[in-house]
Amino acid sequence: MAYRRTPAVQARLDAKAGLITQAAGRVLARDGFAGLSMAAVAAEAEIATGTVYKHYAGKTELVRAVFLEVVTREVAAVRSAANAEELSAADRVSAAVNTFAGRALRNPKLAYVLLAEPVDAAVDAERLHFRRAFAETFEGAVAAGIARGELPPQRPAVTAAALVGAIGEVLVGPLAAEPADAAVIDDLVAFALRALGLR
Repeated sequence: MAYRRTPAVQARLDAKAGLITQAAGRVLARDGFAGLSMAAVAAEAEIATGTVYKHYAGKTELVRAVFLEVVTREVAAVRSAANAEELSAADRVSAAVNTFAGRALRNPKLAYVLLAEPVDAAVDAERLHFRRAFAETFEGAVAAGIARGELPPQRPAVTAAALVGAIGEVLVGPLAAEPADAAVIDDLVAFALRALGLR
């Protein structure tokens, strides 16, 4: 008969994996992708390196888990800001841009890793997946604005993808600077509104 984990054992394993993922997130936020290693994560989590390998086969798998956790949280924050249907399309997109850029500038090293730092191909695939998730948030606001006559006709998916790409590209410079230039948020909001066809 094959061994099956009890719920209590699985809960302990999940808790340990969560501890490791959180430690990896702190290492990424401090040292970037280049500075992350299984040993560094183990030291941050105050566990043996072998314990990290019990949960994650290697650096790529671990970083993918961190991307999943961190970016899911970031997408949820942007989605929450942009989903107030009582707001105009301009206000919804402005709120999304403010949230996206503001959160990035509060943790610039980690945001740089998530947006631009060279990573493994498997991790880069996760990055593209989450760009699409961010774009879907903008797309909903743009589509609603067109339907209500607030925005000129346009393809919401194209506009949304362009906004996410432009915002990420513009943030790369400020994220690498010390200290990050928070004035870029207002510039990004103004750019987004112009891109939507608003004055």
